[in-house]
Amino acid sequence: MAREFEDHCWRDVIDDDLVEIYKSYERDLHVGERPAILAIDLYRNAYLGGDKPVAEANRAHAGSCGENAWKALPPTQKVLAAARAAGVPVIYTTRHVDTRGVNSTNRDNRKLRPDAYDIIDEVKPEDGELVIYKERASAFFGTPLIAHLNKMGMRSIIALGESTSGCVRASVVDAYSHGFHTVVVEECTYDRSMLSHKVNLFDLHHKYADVMHVDDVLAHLDGMKKNVLSA
Repeated sequence: MAREFEDHCWRDVIDDDLVEIYKSYERDLHVGERPAILAIDLYRNAYLGGDKPVAEANRAHAGSCGENAWKALPPTQKVLAAARAAGVPVIYTTRHVDTRGVNSTNRDNRKLRPDAYDIIDEVKPEDGELVIYKERASAFFGTPLIAHLNKMGMRSIIALGESTSGCVRASVVDAYSHGFHTVVVEECTYDRSMLSHKVNLFDLHHKYADVMHVDDVLAHLDGMKKNVLSA
């Protein structure tokens, strides 16, 4: 069943007047041709402190997304598994702990543990999958990502990860600027602030990307798998 364009998590913070202002952005949503998964910053620091309220997790581990990260983990695992089954490339991003003061945001990173930016085991890359190390928010800025996507013949991106208002947003805007049709999987994307999460999803959805529900993305990937098997 087709969903309404505004059938998303932001409806409790975006009023009807604002929806009306953005009416001209409405369009049919879809996963683009030849997609690659862009798994943004699924690293340990976002999950430290466990499945607890973000404020509680942050008291001990600055930068943790707490329960928001852990809630997104099961649907993320499903998307990664479906993508691999369909032959869709999975590309990860993360960063190094020490980048000589060149950081993706202005957060104080001086007390990070050595494994803070290791991708967690629950969604770790499989053998041969590409990991892009970045120093700024966007996965494209100062990295060879665009060269890899072009070499693989990718024409669109399915983005997930964190944070919605930071590295996901920056990467999605750059993907749009490079001419890639981009989908953001709502349930697989998260932030420390739910307000920032919802407002940025709303803005990305209207201007730069198709924000889609995980069930719809999984259905598309399952269709791709069936096409591969029948070929």
